[in-house]
Amino acid sequence: GAVAFLAVITSLSVISLVLPTLTKSTPDASMTHLQAVVFGTLTALLYAGFLAIQTMRHRTFFTEAKSVGGTPDETHGHAADYPVWVHAIAMIATLLPVVLLAKPLAKIIDFGLEELHAPTAFGGILIAVLVLSPEGLTSFLAASRNQLQRSVNLSLGSALSTIGLTIPAMLAIHLITGTPLELGLTPVDAVLLGLSLFVASMTFSGAPTNILLGGVHLVLFVTFVVLIFNP
Repeated sequence: GAVAFLAVITSLSVISLVLPTLTKSTPDASMTHLQAVVFGTLTALLYAGFLAIQTMRHRTFFTEAKSVGGTPDETHGHAADYPVWVHAIAMIATLLPVVLLAKPLAKIIDFGLEELHAPTAFGGILIAVLVLSPEGLTSFLAASRNQLQRSVNLSLGSALSTIGLTIPAMLAIHLITGTPLELGLTPVDAVLLGLSLFVASMTFSGAPTNILLGGVHLVLFVTFVVLIFNP
């Protein structure tokens, strides 16, 4: 399952965030009208195809492996099964506060950045932490319970959904409203992205992993934060 996640994440990341910087059709890191239409459509289709594979054709690739006794690990119990409409209502109820608080929170963050004279990119990190913290904490909890596949699904699934949904939405808004949009990363950020994806592919390659690879990921993240404040 992790390999499938990384294959899609790597492809979408490079196409959407690296290629716009290298193409010659525009003088900056933006896309032409044709590129935006094609890349946005391909991103949405690839993400939809991944969801179809994950939920229907190859569901077993993304489920927890059975224990030695032949039955799933029930050490920590299982959550009660609820109908789909209950999950839908719960999802809307939890998303509603996020939507309502988005604009006031953005004003608070912008004010704080101005007062601290912090770079604008740091505000993006704060927003990302707030958005991804539920999945991140749940992923840590699953890993602590030795539910590794669930942890992988949560962490990599969150990254994939962010790219697979955000990129097409941003490109659609760009095409409809004409708002300028530059998705291409700077050379430094592109190198860090490529290095992170390479290390992630080694981490989830199937070979036994260890704490050292986790340390490598932390080093890459700290490097990214340092370069935001001191590029």
